[in-house]
Amino acid sequence: MKRTYLGEFEEVVLLTVAVLNGQAYGLSITEELEKETGRSVSLSAVHAALQRLQEKGMVNSYLGGATAERGGRRKRFFSVTALGGQALQDIRDTRNHLWNLIPKTALPGI
Repeated sequence: MKRTYLGEFEEVVLLTVAVLNGQAYGLSITEELEKETGRSVSLSAVHAALQRLQEKGMVNSYLGGATAERGGRRKRFFSVTALGGQALQDIRDTRNHLWNLIPKTALPGI
């Protein structure tokens, strides 16, 4: 199987979709990212990352019901696929392995 690599922003968007567990749509992802990272995040950047993740098979999406608060428009909800979950696990394993290889003297203060 060919490994698909994720950029940092795609990774945190994918993680946030997992965190929101069924309630992940553009604005909720943007707000959660800003809250958890302290970074300013544009909705359009989130949508672009979601599009790339969907093309890579890392997320699925479906349209929710229309709501009056959105003027009858429907939200597109996202969920992590098995491939996306495996990619996150692979990333976590790689990072943990590298952290464990760092000599105790290499990072003063940690």
